[in-house]
Amino acid sequence: MKLAFLDRGAELARLRRLFARRAPSFAVLYGRRRLGKSRLLREALPSRRAVYAVGDEREAATQRASLAREIGRLLPGFERVTYPEWDALLERWWAEAPDGAVLALDEFPALVAAAHELPSLLQKRIDRAARPLHLVLAGSSQQMMQGLVLDRTAPLYGRADEILRLGPLPAGHIRRALRTDDPVRAVEDYAVWGGVPRYWELAADWRSRLAAVRELVLSPLGALHEEPARLLRDDLRDTAQAATLLGLLGQGCHRPSELAGRLGKPATSLSRPLQRLLELELARREVPCGASPRDSKRSSYCVADPFLRFWFRFVEPHLSLLGGGGMDAVVQAVERDFPAHAGGIWEELARGSVPGLRPGGLAWGAAARWWGPGLDRTPLEVDVVAESADGKTLLVGEARWTRAADVERLTAELRRKAGRLALAAGRRVVLGLWLRQPQRADADVTVYGPDDVLRALS
Repeated sequence: MKLAFLDRGAELARLRRLFARRAPSFAVLYGRRRLGKSRLLREALPSRRAVYAVGDEREAATQRASLAREIGRLLPGFERVTYPEWDALLERWWAEAPDGAVLALDEFPALVAAAHELPSLLQKRIDRAARPLHLVLAGSSQQMMQGLVLDRTAPLYGRADEILRLGPLPAGHIRRALRTDDPVRAVEDYAVWGGVPRYWELAADWRSRLAAVRELVLSPLGALHEEPARLLRDDLRDTAQAATLLGLLGQGCHRPSELAGRLGKPATSLSRPLQRLLELELARREVPCGASPRDSKRSSYCVADPFLRFWFRFVEPHLSLLGGGGMDAVVQAVERDFPAHAGGIWEELARGSVPGLRPGGLAWGAAARWWGPGLDRTPLEVDVVAESADGKTLLVGEARWTRAADVERLTAELRRKAGRLALAAGRRVVLGLWLRQPQRADADVTVYGPDDVLRALS
């Protein structure tokens, strides 16, 4: 099912504003596969003065002929000429394209792989441009796109008028995408598919989440069964170490020392591989709220994307079983352990919802977890902690994804945690509970449910 165009209003406005300029412009659009880059481009391009072409793995001569055919739709006869090199094709485009025309080259890294001279040729045209012609380059290889545009040694460095890095869609949009009014179901759907529009499109064709998981993810023939490998191949030459680290993170190893112990390597040897996963937004690093981001001793890592976290928790350990026809046993494991997986995603959604919910009527900084010794020197963990914008108030909260939470017990536990939290000393404290099924609580404790969180994240 094709989705309606969702959320990308800010990016769409920037591109349309650029294409309306009466001066030459150059834009770059990148992000991991399936986030909707091509759809955004098609929505933004002016219908009667744009050329859109997609790079692939064919040889350069074949790709030039393909681009010439697309240009021929705007400039009749353009495709009747054989262009022996890219320079000749680009020279003619920049000479004959009408004012205001847009040339959009999607999956640009594939074009460059077959023609390494392309960035330098485009640089020459951009630097010499006198008429209002617009160029857009897009791609899924984040490493290569960054290298082509953001590296100081790259020919196109410093020339882009817009550089847009697309990320996943906010969780609140999944209700519309999967056509559900049930906020609990929406949160659990997000715990599987994350914020990737293409995953939502695929899942929408199935009658239930479990049926979609069986056929799209668990089945060796499923469209998403090998998705992590594809994502890693887009950006990494050697994918083995990255896949191994993501697998360990998915199985619950979050500290560098734990990862190093499982791999039999010194923790220092993992610094660069982990940093690369952070740069690609495949992993996320956390430190306790209020701690310095440089505090490596208290760092905790996790798989950043809900779908990848689901895959490395439920699929990667059972690939041989799935390949041998043992899907039913894996489905049982998913049904048994899914509430715990969804609970972890719910905690993240709770933290992400804080700015939009404005607990206590205040503006808040980014919420985070807190862990470490409490004031009584015994271990303490808190799900949601945030400082108000003026620094005078501290938000302390817990998130639970159980069907029938004991609010009275949770409230008492929350008060005890707030009393043991050093960050709360000398500050006003706002208390909050994020529950699957909202219930009444004491007057000084605000309870938020899935509907509140999804609205805040729309």
